[in-house]
Amino acid sequence: MRGVTRSSWPGLAMAGLSLIALLMQGGSVHAQAVAAQPGSAPSTPATPPAQTLTVAAYPAVDDIVRAAIPAWKRRHPTIDIRVISRQFADHHTAMTTALSTANHLPDVMALEVGYAGRFAQGGGLEDLRRAPFEIARFQTQWVPYAFAQATSRSGSVVAAPMDIGPGTLLYRTDVLTRAGLVEADLTRSWDSYVAAGVKIKATTGAYLMAHARDLKDIMIRAGIAPGEGLYFDQQSRVLVTSPRFVRAFELAREVRRQKLDARVSAWSNEWSEGFRRGSLATQMSGAWLAGHLNNWLAPGTRGRWRAAQLPEGAWAAYGGTFLAIARGAAPERKMLAWEFIRMLTLERDSQLAAFKSQDAFPALLQAHDDPFFGQPIEFLGGQTARLLWREASVHISAVSVHKQDAFADEVINTELDKVLDHGKDIGLALADAQRLLERRAHR
Repeated sequence: MRGVTRSSWPGLAMAGLSLIALLMQGGSVHAQAVAAQPGSAPSTPATPPAQTLTVAAYPAVDDIVRAAIPAWKRRHPTIDIRVISRQFADHHTAMTTALSTANHLPDVMALEVGYAGRFAQGGGLEDLRRAPFEIARFQTQWVPYAFAQATSRSGSVVAAPMDIGPGTLLYRTDVLTRAGLVEADLTRSWDSYVAAGVKIKATTGAYLMAHARDLKDIMIRAGIAPGEGLYFDQQSRVLVTSPRFVRAFELAREVRRQKLDARVSAWSNEWSEGFRRGSLATQMSGAWLAGHLNNWLAPGTRGRWRAAQLPEGAWAAYGGTFLAIARGAAPERKMLAWEFIRMLTLERDSQLAAFKSQDAFPALLQAHDDPFFGQPIEFLGGQTARLLWREASVHISAVSVHKQDAFADEVINTELDKVLDHGKDIGLALADAQRLLERRAHR
């Protein structure tokens, strides 16, 4: 799940250490604490002083944590939960700085999947395989690929999966009808998807997608062989000149040549306005996006959207939330932190509550048999789309993480922009990316 709200659109500013200190002292921090029970009469022993467990999160993970507080307090009446909530980018910047300085570390930190993979190589998070956590005991209870996303090349596991983002294709039925197309025209193959975009643009004026980069992002995540990562294999060999990247770049270039993308970035005002006005016909993303569209991005379009599996039988993960414990966090509260993480990630009721309230697709397999999956989704015209997403979740391959994945993502996006905007040859662009990444692969 991507925790993004309206207030995070205009400039996700990078928070410095001074901002972190201000936030930890109470500035713009949203906290929820439950008062300790009143002390008993003077003639009896005093109630033990309340402890506080600090959880750092981003929207809407912070709401999930707050909703879990009553259940936690029933188990631990004297242990409060304090929620430190920041916008998505600010949160991860704060966690990066806190881990590097060992200052202002929370007891539990939420991490989006991309950051979980990056931090897995840094050594700042507890290896949950080790005693007293022993997370491997629970590995088979989660969707297989989710567990792998927080596993480093050395085998350490730095976080527990809370929710996942099965990739899906969301499309506007009214736009397709006006263009004389059906869902199969979008999903038959990647080539037919682009061809459908040509017809959509010619007959309706709508764009096929927000940005050609979106197509690349999904295609390089599909069809990854076992043992490979997104950009590197298990021996840190760079993979960006492989056919997977070549084809992704070629189709993204074709989208731009045919003027099928609106050239707007995700989470911008133009992006959300495109959904509301019907000028964006499709969006490939995680299943969580349907909830965002319904709740705040484009609620007025209810009933006009449908979900489908990705084109050409592709399966890809897009987003997900993990919970971790910093190695430098307060040692006296680490087992409490682990218990809280287990409550949110391994208990069916917690997983389903987050799914029903925040569209956080459960990582816990035990929650996947709930009747809620088969309920129609009003926003999607009564479609039982959760069944599609559940099917996708079991087909997605586990992808190895690498400490240079974030840097590789920047390099590939830069080279793609050179292809799209300046006509750079694809082979040359990927070869340049390969050389740059090879110099960084073993750092």
